[in-house]
Amino acid sequence: SFTMNTYLFVYDLLQFCGHSWIFTNMIIRFMSFGKDSLADTFYSIGLVMRLCQLLSVLEILHILIGIDKSCLLPRFLQITERIIVLFVVINSQEEVQGKYVVCVLFFLWNLLDVVRYTYNMLARTGIYYLPLTWLNFSLCIPLYPLSVVAKAFAICVSLPYFESFGTYSVKLPFPFAFSIYFPYVLKMYLLVLFTGMCFIIQNLFSERKAHLGTGNIKKKRS
Repeated sequence: SFTMNTYLFVYDLLQFCGHSWIFTNMIIRFMSFGKDSLADTFYSIGLVMRLCQLLSVLEILHILIGIDKSCLLPRFLQITERIIVLFVVINSQEEVQGKYVVCVLFFLWNLLDVVRYTYNMLARTGIYYLPLTWLNFSLCIPLYPLSVVAKAFAICVSLPYFESFGTYSVKLPFPFAFSIYFPYVLKMYLLVLFTGMCFIIQNLFSERKAHLGTGNIKKKRS
């Protein structure tokens, strides 16, 4: 409906503005301060980044109620990966926030999202700009695996701090006599992360074929 389409356009616009601000801020800071800007990336843009990622949870709801026709599982995996790495791993360990991998991760996320939300906004209005369409469904194929590697590296960097501080590790009292050692949970999550990556990459190739096939290109041009 027109109302739902308008709502989705406004949502994409908000996300575009947020990610564009982060992306522009990162580039300007790097050009102004060089490598010194990398260490405090989280402190300068972390709040907006967290707001954008929290807002992205709505995309799962959009699919569930049927106003977005995207596949649920791939989108769910991509969103939860970011939420876990950003809020559980990076946000909870101040020592990790100053690592260069955080800057790399934010750069990859925002580059992908600026392109994606620009494409989505134009698509809501029926505009399909072929170079942008190609970029949207092609750029994610090499950059998404790179972002997964960056996520895994951020988790590995955080493990010594989770071990030292005992963050999120829980020991239940008697009679349960059961404990949860959070570094082990993160190590198991690394397996889930790379398994999910294989599934998501297959979905990305399928989406690219569906949107960039010869017939679809001709249809959008017309």
